[in-house]
Amino acid sequence: MSQESNRPRRVAHLLQREVANLIKREVNDPRVQHVTITSVDVSRDLSQAKVYFTCLDTDTDAKAAEKALNHAKDFLRYHLKSRLDLRGVPHLRFVYDESVARGAHISELIDRAIQRDAED
Repeated sequence: MSQESNRPRRVAHLLQREVANLIKREVNDPRVQHVTITSVDVSRDLSQAKVYFTCLDTDTDAKAAEKALNHAKDFLRYHLKSRLDLRGVPHLRFVYDESVARGAHISELIDRAIQRDAED
C-alpha cells in the first residue's frame, strides 16, 4: 500500500483524537457534554471528513448533540488548523453513530433470550 493511499487513514486517526480533545476542552455547549467520537472517515483528497459520534449518557438527545456539533464545526476547524501540521484541514460533518446503540439493543435481546431459556 502506497503512502499516499494510507494518508486519509492517518489523517482520520489524527482528527479523531484532536476533535475529541477540542470538544472536551473548548466546546462549552451542554448538549455535547457526553459525546464520544467513535470514528472519522476522510475523503481521498482530504477535503471532507465525516465525524461519527455517540452519546454515552442515554439522556443526551442525539439530534440536539448533532445539531450543536455541526454548529460548532467551523470553530473546531479553526482550532484544528493551529494544532495540526496539515496543508489544509478537512471540512467537518458530524453524524450520529447508531452502531453502538444498535449493538447494545442486540445484546439486550440476547440476554433476554438466554434468561427466557433458563426459565424454561
